[in-house]
Amino acid sequence: MLTNATVDQLFQLNLNGMARALGEQLERADYQALTFEQRLGMLVDREAQDRENRRLSRYLKSAKLRLQASIEDINFRHRRGLDRATVLGLAESQWVEAHCSLLITGKTGLGKTYLACAFAQNAIRRGHTALYLRASRMLQDLVVARADGRLSRLLTAWSRVGVLVIDDLALQPLSSQQAADLLEVIEDRHQVRSTIVTSQLAIADWHASFGDPTIADAILDRLLQNAHRMELDGDSLRGPETAGMALAAAADETTTASNRSPEPEPAARSGKRRPTTPQDARK
Repeated sequence: MLTNATVDQLFQLNLNGMARALGEQLERADYQALTFEQRLGMLVDREAQDRENRRLSRYLKSAKLRLQASIEDINFRHRRGLDRATVLGLAESQWVEAHCSLLITGKTGLGKTYLACAFAQNAIRRGHTALYLRASRMLQDLVVARADGRLSRLLTAWSRVGVLVIDDLALQPLSSQQAADLLEVIEDRHQVRSTIVTSQLAIADWHASFGDPTIADAILDRLLQNAHRMELDGDSLRGPETAGMALAAAADETTTASNRSPEPEPAARSGKRRPTTPQDARK
């Protein structure tokens, strides 16, 4: 009876992971052989993991990423000027912590949006917030927000996002007002947050697409400072030939995997982590 009350109190304190773990310990007799410290350590680990999972789910939902992309699933076989070492280096997310920008350019079909979403998702996994916006819709949202008096609140909300993805920037030339609005977004983030920008235009052509030359200078000055650039070039990933090559590569991998002998599971490294089961605790 006392134990059930403890579980209920854990739930009331929003320690859901710990409460579920305690319930599991009570249902299994082998946990009784463990010391109090071992069982408590398992409860704390379970709560920490439960909170991290909830944070990740919450951040991914609020990011509204267009694609479910990940660094691990990036296609390096297709020749498009994508350097594996550069991608894996950026995957460490040090550029996010340093409040740098990431500029991804290339013609349509080269996977710019996928890369942007993969880097944003990776940043979320490392504890940062993110938000995906299509450039055209972002500019339209600013027009609507100005009309109904929400402009300041909207800009403030965007300025607090750790990694802002602006996808397909400058598909068509910006008006002077649109360029001014873009400058407001970029200015709020300059050296305090990170921004990912994708565009079909080469960076050298951005200035001419940003309307007023003075505003264009200001935007590029802030975007290009401490920016990482990824300039893609090659055949579209959406082409029929590319799709055929991808299917063939997948088939080869499946065949190779089926013919490969199973590898033994690596031994657990002692002293590196807390045990998660009674059997681990006794090892």
